[in-house]
Amino acid sequence: MNQVRIDKWLWAARLFKTRSAASEAVLGGRGHLNGERVKPSKVVRVGDTIEVTIGSIRRTLAVTGVAERRGSASAAATLYAETPESQAAREQHAQERRLTRPLGADLGARPTKQARRRLDALRRAQRRAR
Repeated sequence: MNQVRIDKWLWAARLFKTRSAASEAVLGGRGHLNGERVKPSKVVRVGDTIEVTIGSIRRTLAVTGVAERRGSASAAATLYAETPESQAAREQHAQERRLTRPLGADLGARPTKQARRRLDALRRAQRRAR
């Protein structure tokens, strides 16, 4: 076997959890073969380049092997080699996500019931003082 459908390959390489998810990604334009947008039935051969976007992360992979069936994670890792530029961009994105604080993170922890009652009492006292 020296060629396989791109949706089967993406599933076998464990880039997507299900084959239907891989098909939907390719149909949605998130999977490109050798720089071109393709259909899920397009065949992948050793030496091809696949660009796939999963979430907000874009990965560029060189196909080093083909498999029609899904195997172990270690076997799936032998099916492709990620380009150094893609790896660096993915690591940069991960570092940016770690450093970026989510909205509301600076507010601290959620108040306990006791703290909330104290805040309510303080607010009531301020309203009476006016």
